Amino acid sequence: MGTLRALFILAVLALVTPPLMLVQLALLAVRAPLAARLPVAYHRMVCALLGVRVTLHGALSERRPLLLAVNHVSWLDISVLGSIAPLSFIAKREVAGWPVFGWLARLQRSLFVDRNRRAHTGRVNREIAARLAAGDVLVLFAEGTSSDGNRVLPFRSALLGAVHELAGDGAGPAINVQPVALVYTRLCGLPMGFQHRPVVAWHGDVDLLPHLWRLLKSGTIDVTLAFAEPIPLATAAERKKVAGAAEHAVRQRATLLIAGRSLSEILPAPAETG
Repeated sequence: MGTLRALFILAVLALVTPPLMLVQLALLAVRAPLAARLPVAYHRMVCALLGVRVTLHGALSERRPLLLAVNHVSWLDISVLGSIAPLSFIAKREVAGWPVFGWLARLQRSLFVDRNRRAHTGRVNREIAARLAAGDVLVLFAEGTSSDGNRVLPFRSALLGAVHELAGDGAGPAINVQPVALVYTRLCGLPMGFQHRPVVAWHGDVDLLPHLWRLLKSGTIDVTLAFAEPIPLATAAERKKVAGAAEHAVRQRATLLIAGRSLSEILPAPAETG
């Protein structure tokens, strides 16, 4: 049954994705407003096909400029986050060269950073600053890599480098850094314990295609996005402080969710989106 499910999902995606990519390419070429909304519809379709149900605690901030600082578990995080609102991602340079995934990332106007080349990083930081100043909401996986889903890794303050370009020495607008905890909580309706999170978590040396195939066969998945209040980042000197505060907020929420405990003491009631 799992194999048939996976084949059906792949068949639908293979049928629908190429024409939608062409439509998105055309929309971007003419700078149509729909280019921001089409990826949201696409990611919602992907989540529906995979049986991914997204629950929100808190909400995406309306403040701008807005940068989401999120923990990273899986390639599936892209569709989970992309299904809630028009977003673009800040990704490592290697992603741009991935078949299909890299193309989709480009069509969502993602930004690719080569962290080993300082000159390239500076150029991308300027582009990030320009996008934030224009009102785009960007997603930063602040750990710098993906985890096993059972913990939150330390946030890297260097990844908040765009503040140099946008805020200068404090004369420009502060960046609103909103911490978001992303936790996969249930598999096939049952609590997802430590031993089950490898079904979703893609990290370390795990090969992408076998992991993708296993996940497509697995069944319904529940995931929670827990939003904290945005933290203003006005100067480069505040990067470590803000990164630490964002890490604390994400870890606080993720720890409760991973343990199967309620967030009701620190957040409003959840709202299901899919």
